Amino acid sequence: MTETTLPPTDPYAIEKELRQVQALMKLEQQEDLVQFKLKNAKASIQERQQRGLTWYPVAITKEDVGFGGKVVLELERPAGQQGLHLFQVGKNASLFGNVAGRAATDRPTLNGVITSVRRNKLLLATTKEDLPDWVTEGHKLGIDLTFDEVSYREMDYALGKVMGAYGDRLAELRDILLGAKPARFRAEKPDDIFYPSPLNDSQQAAVRHVLAAHDVAIVHGPPGTGKTTTLVQAILETIRRERRVLVCAPSNTAVDLLTEKLAERGVNVIRMGNPSRVSDLLLEHTLDAQVMAHKSYNELRSMRQTAEQYRETASKHVRNYGYEEMQQRRMLKEEAKMLHQQADDLERYITEDLLEQVQVITCTLVGASNRNIRHLTYETVFIDEAAQALEPGCWIPISKAQRVVLAGDHHQLPPTVKSEKAGALRETLFEKAIKRQPEAARMLTVQYRMHEQIMQFSSDEFYDGQLTAYSTVRHAGLADYDLRFAPDLPVEFLDTAGFGFTELTIPESRSTANPEEADLLLKRLGQLLEPYDPADHEEDLLSIGVIAPYRAQINYLKDAVEENDELNGLMAHRMLSIGTVDSFQGQERDIIAISLTRSNTHGEIGFLSDVRRMNVGMTRARRKLLLVGDSSTLSANPFFKRLLAYIESIGGYRTAWEMQD
Repeated sequence: MTETTLPPTDPYAIEKELRQVQALMKLEQQEDLVQFKLKNAKASIQERQQRGLTWYPVAITKEDVGFGGKVVLELERPAGQQGLHLFQVGKNASLFGNVAGRAATDRPTLNGVITSVRRNKLLLATTKEDLPDWVTEGHKLGIDLTFDEVSYREMDYALGKVMGAYGDRLAELRDILLGAKPARFRAEKPDDIFYPSPLNDSQQAAVRHVLAAHDVAIVHGPPGTGKTTTLVQAILETIRRERRVLVCAPSNTAVDLLTEKLAERGVNVIRMGNPSRVSDLLLEHTLDAQVMAHKSYNELRSMRQTAEQYRETASKHVRNYGYEEMQQRRMLKEEAKMLHQQADDLERYITEDLLEQVQVITCTLVGASNRNIRHLTYETVFIDEAAQALEPGCWIPISKAQRVVLAGDHHQLPPTVKSEKAGALRETLFEKAIKRQPEAARMLTVQYRMHEQIMQFSSDEFYDGQLTAYSTVRHAGLADYDLRFAPDLPVEFLDTAGFGFTELTIPESRSTANPEEADLLLKRLGQLLEPYDPADHEEDLLSIGVIAPYRAQINYLKDAVEENDELNGLMAHRMLSIGTVDSFQGQERDIIAISLTRSNTHGEIGFLSDVRRMNVGMTRARRKLLLVGDSSTLSANPFFKRLLAYIESIGGYRTAWEMQD
């Protein structure tokens, strides 16, 4: 086993660092709660609607029984209320009844988790097996987002456990991840990889590296390099050697993707928590579905049905109520209680039986503390999207591991942190580990997404020029897709300098817009798409993404597209989407058009100076990257100055004056 030497670290430095993380987490929780209360508790229903925290009124359009016998409600808001909202899959929410004469703080509520959101409809998986009476009593109903205390509590508990660890495996992993001790590896062997796979050399090297790691392995996956494919292969190889592994990610979407990929490869996998993609394949692998498919489930259901019948009989109103009736009622209630306890014991047995046999458990980071699995430990824990995960969240699954594999890319979007004072939380455990244990990392170097000219600037700027484009995408621009697009530039910058397209600041939202720049971008997009006929590409429709860094600019672009018949038609067919960089994370489009928005005499670019966002935005493009902006404002920043110089060097620079001709 080889070891790398690291500079000695002050034994108190790590404790101090973790105490700082804990303090920052407290600040973040306070800020999150303050923002939530400000936006929600003190506001009227109408104000909460405007802030995207409430749908009101809603109607129950469907009622189903979900897994575990809990009620699932389909709720619909009126078609006229199509404003922006913050509802999303995985969020906690509460159905409320607007009962006349009751204060807002005294309204009846029914808690649950959102499992699907589509336009004006959402699904709420409730925590109850029966609907409370007030839901059907004719009151107007609404739904609120609720504050998530559980995540913070679990993260704080995990941090405390990590700080208190002494002389055990968690203490070792803590010291290795934070750079106080070297990571150890056994010698890699060519025959380590057993399963046949189409992995390239850098992907295979990453898998071998994972298998050789005694403590920690890091898989660094730049955009389009097949990180998920590599991780799935590493998991397959690991479960050949180990009985059961835990696979986590900070987002439900990433957990779902890994669950699907593993299930497709025939892995016995259980998905803990609520899946965000409601596909048959995913539902089949949830713990609830597995319990229902178990050979002892019919016995369990029969017990619960009998218990419920006893309870109902005991609760019935009896006109002549004497001693015998009272005794009979008491016996029925006791019998119902005993049957419920037996059913709970049987459900625990079924759950433990399933978890004993499973090869892979998948969940979010906080989901690793789920009551059904919190007692389990694992030889290996995999954490995907680790560069987007708050450090305290990562310690939850790590505290149950003998070995850790982190996968992600710290040059893409960091985790969201709401408190300005807690901004240092954006430095993730992945980022710390890759800097302090560089020997533990393997980078994937072949990307399968972008034309090489779209890739090259990001490769040079963020990845030491190590990325190469796979042969099938290297020269795959728009003309390769359809000759009618020829000639075309894979990367194009349209310069508005000197045109007087000055940004506008919207005081209420502190957001920025540049309507004239937005119009120019859409005009150029229209020109670009002129030769395109969707009828010729029914099996392979072109996908287009329009990105802007500011909400006000996005809103303007959306309104402008609605007035443009051609582009609006593409929106209607879901070929065109408009959003922030964050909304495109993990996605790709044939064409990406970015409105850089900022244009002022001071060279101020604000939000744009977060170059990781630009890296993500630009690397969403497969065949064409179109940037529109003011070079005189942007070039005050060294990153954008280098970007403009690169685009000019490949012949992609144009001025807005050319569009006037």
